[in-house]
Amino acid sequence: MLIFIVLSVAIWAVGAQMRLPRRLRWALIGVLYLGVLLAMAVLPQGSNLRAGLGESFAEWAMLGVLAALVWGYRRLLRRIRARVAPPAEVARAPLEAADLTRYARHILLREIGGMGQKRLQEARVLVVGAGGLGSPVIQYLAAAGVGTLGVIDDDVVEGSNLQRQVIHTPADIDLPKVFSATRSVAAQNPSVVVKPYNRRFDASTAALVQDYDLVIDGTDTFETRYAVNAACVAGGVALISGAIGQWEGQVSLFHPASGGPCYQCLFPQAPAAGLAPSCAEGGVVGPLPGVIGTMMALEAVKHLTGAGDTLAGRLLIWDGLYAENRVIKIARRADCACCGARAA
Repeated sequence: MLIFIVLSVAIWAVGAQMRLPRRLRWALIGVLYLGVLLAMAVLPQGSNLRAGLGESFAEWAMLGVLAALVWGYRRLLRRIRARVAPPAEVARAPLEAADLTRYARHILLREIGGMGQKRLQEARVLVVGAGGLGSPVIQYLAAAGVGTLGVIDDDVVEGSNLQRQVIHTPADIDLPKVFSATRSVAAQNPSVVVKPYNRRFDASTAALVQDYDLVIDGTDTFETRYAVNAACVAGGVALISGAIGQWEGQVSLFHPASGGPCYQCLFPQAPAAGLAPSCAEGGVVGPLPGVIGTMMALEAVKHLTGAGDTLAGRLLIWDGLYAENRVIKIARRADCACCGARAA
């Protein structure tokens, strides 16, 4: 038993020094435990290693059962607390009568309820890009009752946008997208405050992130995505990022301040020219931005209300041509040029 304890402490200490996530460190200790259990099962009685481990296979098996029970109990307790113990300041602020009608379907959901709806109404979300992905994100978050929506984009509406950027209409052609989106939200839900920023997101505008609880990036260039990610890492703000091309899209939630990876952990370098063509270069099927953008809006609602499990630490890839999707795990990189120096 002493050998196992020493090795476990060593794994934890080395993992902390290497800035490995806590989950990974526990997983490594779990692998060590399974190795000990296997050794106890196959080693003959009286062997030196078996004697050093304590001889009894039953005791080691019982230890694993107890650890599993403790882990399950703690996980269940966290879920219960998240549902029945909302922040006091949220519980004290009742919803208006009109809100009870508008958001009734949210309030009926036990994972959201009145408390979660109040969190949405008090939330401030910055949407970077009012194009294909930004359109459904803005529309669904406005409909969901997010209190303040910041929208930043330096582009104007063009006729070629109308095939997929459903927040804009033919009457909006040549109008800055942020003002077209503002007008659409006002018609959809007048109680939502929209702050339009008719400019490009870059180092000069990165400070905007600090005024918001969540950032959603729907842009189509790696330069802008890296700038948004760097601003979110510096400000400790969660980032939901999506991307689309032709028939395929992807979405994830990045939040290094909570121990997860950042966008640059997943894409350390921009791909070579031609490997990731933009929609203008490679084309895109019209409904695809709606599918991925709606997923991004859903992740935002979950993150803001605490409902369910988000895509933090996971990347969802959706193939519209063959109606397939897959989810892959992504981990924080200790050598990440953006968040590595800030790892805990």
